[in-house]
Amino acid sequence: MKVLDVEGLTTHFHTREGLVKAVQDVSFSVEAGKTLGIVGESGSGKSVTCYSLMGLIPKPPGEIVSGHARFHGRDLLKLDAEELRQIRGQGISMIFQDPMTSLNPYMTVGDQIMEPLLIHENVTKDEAYKRALEMMDRVGIPEPDLRINSYPFEFSGGMRQRVMIAMALITKPELLIADEPTTALDVTVQKQVLDLIKEQQRELGTAVIMITHDLAVVSQTCDHVSVMYAGRTVEQASVESLFQTPMHAYTRALLKSIPARHKKGEELYSIPGLPPILSQLAPGCSFAPRNTIGDSSLCLTTGTPDLVMKKPGHFVQDCPGCLC
Repeated sequence: MKVLDVEGLTTHFHTREGLVKAVQDVSFSVEAGKTLGIVGESGSGKSVTCYSLMGLIPKPPGEIVSGHARFHGRDLLKLDAEELRQIRGQGISMIFQDPMTSLNPYMTVGDQIMEPLLIHENVTKDEAYKRALEMMDRVGIPEPDLRINSYPFEFSGGMRQRVMIAMALITKPELLIADEPTTALDVTVQKQVLDLIKEQQRELGTAVIMITHDLAVVSQTCDHVSVMYAGRTVEQASVESLFQTPMHAYTRALLKSIPARHKKGEELYSIPGLPPILSQLAPGCSFAPRNTIGDSSLCLTTGTPDLVMKKPGHFVQDCPGCLC
């Protein structure tokens, strides 16, 4: 069953440098108990996509130009602030990228974990306190009865991330959006955090959107993948199909840059150049200037490549230069 169905999402920002086309015609869906990975370099539009769904785009300068995002039949993009507030933190929760800047430094972690319960559920503070202790224990925070009165600065990066996960899961949301949940964490803590999310997903049947630039994380945790570049989806498929038969040149370049795919002593591959400036996008294929995997001379120079299905469940931008 689909928990979220996004169709044609387009988000722009009006800036002094011009119109920034941060997200262009993005579509995807996520089912209960499944994980969708949204991958791409920094600036590809991953986070803006999900902030748009949550109603967290500052207006102005941001503007959701078009699209639909149906959450159990309700279009999130058409709801007013109060209706969205009722869904955020209960139906949909989000783990933000940097817990140190997302947590309130003036509130204890216990108060911040209890807050979603006090806002969205008719519970007493004593009941919220009890459930916060249980959730802290479940996410692996040691001695929760002592740490519940601590402040965020008293926690390590990994423990702060666990606090964010506890806040996101305490109301048992149907959809969890995890924005780079393992950024700046060491490998051991990364695995613990990812295992924790998967464990909660199995117990609660939660649908998960995993925003990341780490393809290793995608291969371990996701069922489907959407690859974004310059604000658009360039390839979308199941994890198995994407890793076994990547089609778009950008996807192949991302996979080629994974260190584990290189022989010992071999020079690491990196995608040349920088992502395009989204306020200065040229017509045609946006990846053409960096395309060394395919044939850039064949890339489209007019129009925008359409996202087409090349085989069942596997969609890719139909640019001749990126597909060869």
